[in-house]
This record gives sequence, C-alpha cells and structure tokens, in this order.
Amino acid sequence: MTLATLESISRGCSDRLLRLQGLLPGPEGPEPFELLIYRGISSSLTHPTAFDPDQPALPDGAVVEAVTLLRAPLRPGAPEVLAGPAPLEQFLTPGGWRV
Repeated sequence: MTLATLESISRGCSDRLLRLQGLLPGPEGPEPFELLIYRGISSSLTHPTAFDPDQPALPDGAVVEAVTLLRAPLRPGAPEVLAGPAPLEQFLTPGGWRV
C-alpha cells in the first residue's frame, strides 16, 4: 500500500475523501486506526503523526482492513458514503474515486 499514491489521486478529487480503517502494530498488540485522505493530505484521527510531511502517516506493519470513499467536505454526523467499505486496491487508480 502506498499513501503517496492515494494522496496524489486525492489532489485531483477535491469532492472526495478517503477513510482508511485498520490496525497498527502496538507494544501491547494491534491497535485500531482511522486515517482520512483529502486533497493530498493524510490525517490520522486516532494516532499522532509527525510534523514532517515527508514522514509516512502509517508505520510499517499497518494493516488496512476497510476503505470507504466519502463525499467531501465531510459532514460530521452525516457522512455521505459513495463507495465501500471496499479493498484498498479499488482506490489505487483515479477511476476508483469516480463512482
């Protein structure tokens, strides 16, 4: 999985937001995570991220279990699901973002 690919695609889809959910390796076992990708930026909702944008938002060993495409901008409490949850591979090309 490459976040750089998803971030690149998202720059051309300003009306779309991608939500990744899965598990991160943790000292006491796997920990759930949620990450949003919007307009080229990855933002974690569950874990701190580095201030350096060149550092990956997900560490090695992260497992993506579900990906959901949402209409942007996100409306808290009433997100509009366009596709998914689906496998990550569905969104690795721009066509997967145009549903």
